[in-house]
Amino acid sequence: LYGDWQARFDPAPPGLPPTATLRLHRHAEFSESLAGTVQRQVSGAAGSHAAEAALAGDLEDGVLILDESSDRISITGTWNGEAVPGSCGKAYRGIWTDTSRSAVPDAPGVSFTLTRLPS
Repeated sequence: LYGDWQARFDPAPPGLPPTATLRLHRHAEFSESLAGTVQRQVSGAAGSHAAEAALAGDLEDGVLILDESSDRISITGTWNGEAVPGSCGKAYRGIWTDTSRSAVPDAPGVSFTLTRLPS
């Protein structure tokens, strides 16, 4: 999972663009975990979401679980996905959930697809 990934949302999350770029690497403190960033092209007010947010999480039993933090303190989004069958681990599909303070209460998650970018 280490490297760069493109995320496509369907539909785009409210107030955010339909794509984002994730950069994942080994977590500095927890060697079995992931860390990284998510970058979005945001203009104007994007609620509680920054153009670049921190990511941390794990791949457990084939399930990718990432927490996103725009302020590096509170969780502003969650990513939960699984490898796309036949993709050899180069694509994941799942649900992104806005957990920021600007999120609509009980808003449904947004479908995403992560695709490995060439290195």
